[in-house]
Amino acid sequence: MAEEPQRVGGLPEDVQTDDCMSSYTHIFSPELLKDQVAFITGGGSGIGFRIAEVLMRHGCDTVIASRNLNKLTEAAKKLTDATGRCCLPLAMDVRQPETITTAVEETLKAFGRIDVLINNAAGNFLCPASALSFNAFRTVLEIDTMGTFNTSKVVYEKWFKDHGGSIVNISATLGYRGQALQVHAGSAKAANDAMTKHLAVEWGPSGVRVNTLAPGPISGTEGYRRLGGPQSESAGAFRGIPLQRAGNKTEMAHGVLFLASRASSYITGTVLVADGGAWLTSPNDVERLLGFWTAEKRRDK
Repeated sequence: MAEEPQRVGGLPEDVQTDDCMSSYTHIFSPELLKDQVAFITGGGSGIGFRIAEVLMRHGCDTVIASRNLNKLTEAAKKLTDATGRCCLPLAMDVRQPETITTAVEETLKAFGRIDVLINNAAGNFLCPASALSFNAFRTVLEIDTMGTFNTSKVVYEKWFKDHGGSIVNISATLGYRGQALQVHAGSAKAANDAMTKHLAVEWGPSGVRVNTLAPGPISGTEGYRRLGGPQSESAGAFRGIPLQRAGNKTEMAHGVLFLASRASSYITGTVLVADGGAWLTSPNDVERLLGFWTAEKRRDK
């Protein structure tokens, strides 16, 4: 059974699981994305799932795409039942452009348009550079960076070039200071932030806006668990964040909704950091991170 939405101190509702919220309070017009279509990579779980839900609650139909069709099909049913909008699950691999092309063509056949692209698919784990294999480094860049370019290029060529649209890339603040155990993901996201600016310049004349949302620690996600969020929270590490807490998935979805919609119609080529101010003030605790990685490695064995 899905959790009841939690609303604390004026924050938007959220649930920790990959389920839809049983209640939702609109802070934008419910028709902000009426009859538009969003294509979301990695939309079957975590932040991507909540992005799909919030966009659908604002009148949008969605496509959620990743490699696991069974997981996507289950997620699509939840999203449609909760919002009354259509959600089409499609299997594809962002590292394989031919599968993206097939998925985009199926989207256009089903809906006749694509208005928003959310590049959310990503891979990450904690590992020091000295222990990181060449293949692991390459794989993260293939998913995060090549995957973002591949999907953006296919959607642009198939639809955005002639009709305009909005692209929102999901990034991270890892590379801003150089965080321990994250050279692979930090490098990939830094490349994506640069890509956002380049594509905004080149594709602006076609009516395409390209922006990025960079989340901080976000509760209720696999990344939060795998990257040590619960341990950091219990140790009081988040007290160093100006807002003194982790974010929630709905807050990230609201940032994406703003960037994807006409509410940000003159914004392009920008990175919106949504981390409660964490990257400005939180200690880059190398000793704690290395200790956490060692403990995790022991558990894996």
